[in-house]
Amino acid sequence: MFKKIFINTFHREEEELLLHPPEKGFDLKTFVILFWAALGLAIIKYYGDPLFFANVIQGLGLTNLADGIREWTDSGNNSSLHHLAWWVGTLLLVYLFVPVLLIKLLFKEELSNYGLKWKGAFKDWWLYVVMLVIMLPLVVYFSSTTSFQSRYPFYSPQSHENLWPKFWIWEMMYFAQFIGLEFFFRGFMTLGLRKRFGFYSIFIMTIPYCMIHFGKPMPETIGAIGAGLVLGTLSMKSRSIFMGVMIHYSVAITMDLCALWRKGFFH
Repeated sequence: MFKKIFINTFHREEEELLLHPPEKGFDLKTFVILFWAALGLAIIKYYGDPLFFANVIQGLGLTNLADGIREWTDSGNNSSLHHLAWWVGTLLLVYLFVPVLLIKLLFKEELSNYGLKWKGAFKDWWLYVVMLVIMLPLVVYFSSTTSFQSRYPFYSPQSHENLWPKFWIWEMMYFAQFIGLEFFFRGFMTLGLRKRFGFYSIFIMTIPYCMIHFGKPMPETIGAIGAGLVLGTLSMKSRSIFMGVMIHYSVAITMDLCALWRKGFFH
């Protein structure tokens, strides 16, 4: 059935390219999407660290603002959560807010063309169930490894700490960044490039998507290739990112809860 979904989607996109071939010459939209993908990921890498940002603006003479950011970031027991909040804010700026502005103001298109629509999002809901059945046992298995437990959850509560409120505040922020992530990779890139590259826009998107997993456990990085191809195909088939958001976050919160379970929570 998965093979049928891939093949049918591939043929549909190929037929559409034949009927409506891309215009020759410079393609502003393709240039902007690919350029922002490269620049945006560089911004996240460096400016997603509030201390790096503080050092940069201090060099510009904004010492008071830099000191305020450092003080807010390193505020005792809230330091970890504040670092993560800054990181999520940077992600949403790059993944969601700037692409939305580009789509509306530069491309002058509807956001629904880039996957922000509910209609048809859950038509193939059974795929959600199948993917969870496949993924959840793998998550439970890998949660026993040292590399997994040292990485997840990103906000790791102390052994004596209640999960409410900080852990669940983090999970709400985590969910928000998945909306941005899916919109950027499966909407802005995949659907934004499909009229130029057709089905192969999924493979173009999968390259940077795999690379943002560098530094994570190797099985997760390799698995990101398959996840990128599957989620990209589902997005292209449904023209919506929301099934991808639900699949992605369902796996992610399961990873976090399994990691806490392995560390002795819930016992």
